[in-house]
Amino acid sequence: MNAAQAIDFYFDLSSPYSYIASEWIDAVAARHGRTVEWHAILLGATFQAAELKSPVSYPLKREYSLRDFERSARFAGVPMTIPARFPIPTQNAARVFWWLKSSDPGRANAWVRECMRAYFTRAVDLSDPAALEQLAGQFGLDAEACAAAWNDPTWKVALKSANDAAIARGVFGAPFFVVDGEPFWGNDRRAQIERWLEAGPF
Repeated sequence: MNAAQAIDFYFDLSSPYSYIASEWIDAVAARHGRTVEWHAILLGATFQAAELKSPVSYPLKREYSLRDFERSARFAGVPMTIPARFPIPTQNAARVFWWLKSSDPGRANAWVRECMRAYFTRAVDLSDPAALEQLAGQFGLDAEACAAAWNDPTWKVALKSANDAAIARGVFGAPFFVVDGEPFWGNDRRAQIERWLEAGPF
């Protein structure tokens, strides 16, 4: 096992569990001398490939799921209030991530954290172009350049390629982690990931 091998972290910007995971994955990796490779994807694409639907789309699962999102956030010490409009499409914010990642991966990761915190604590609608431009400006980006990026075929293709690559790797949900080739699905796999990083395969 290569101790320096990066952890692959797949997330959707409107996934509550991805949001929680985004708040701990870098620190966990750093404690074990690892880095994290962030991958913005769209759950809709993975659900379609896996013939799945969001748990909130099933009446029997919806209320439990909404309760568990916020309970899991409280357990992790992460502020969260599920917005009235949930879930939302996040392809524009994800395209901005891939645009930023092409030149500054750290800035791209920070953008994701900014977007998720804005959505899950202030109900900023990431699917609304005007709201997303405003958020980009507050984050210190050129809002017009961001809008140009999410409308640019280059970054549309980049996001689609990321979805296709994730599906080809077996990713069917988010958050999804790959550690030394071992897949872990879900924010609730944190303890297993930490054990793996500390002691190796089990």
